[in-house]
Amino acid sequence: MSIDAGTLQPVGLFTGQHVLAELDGVDAQLLDDEQFLRDTLDSALSRSQATVCQVIAKRFEPQGVTVLALLSESHASLHTYPEEGSIFIDVFTCGNTAQPERAVELLAEALRPASVNTRTIRRGRDYDPELVS
Repeated sequence: MSIDAGTLQPVGLFTGQHVLAELDGVDAQLLDDEQFLRDTLDSALSRSQATVCQVIAKRFEPQGVTVLALLSESHASLHTYPEEGSIFIDVFTCGNTAQPERAVELLAEALRPASVNTRTIRRGRDYDPELVS
């Protein structure tokens, strides 16, 4: 039996993209709304072709929220600072299916920041479809 390389979806590739973002000038109420942040992260990741396994969150007193998403492809996190109007975003996905940069774009659309600073780091080894047999 032979496998058509065009239909094979590589799993566990040692390659990925790590997107780091800082958003400033965000409404403090949004940054302190745990349910909004959970739902927004889940939606942005799903719309970016990532497979969300679980989302957990912790709200801090007097303010601030951390949200973590476990992905089949790796992870994503949000760390908010309502008193500063700022949020750190971290999205790392392995393989070539998920689109972490798109996830960050969707998060920025929902949070409507005054400024966005992102950096993408390519990690691992590039995927070569010729190597799949």
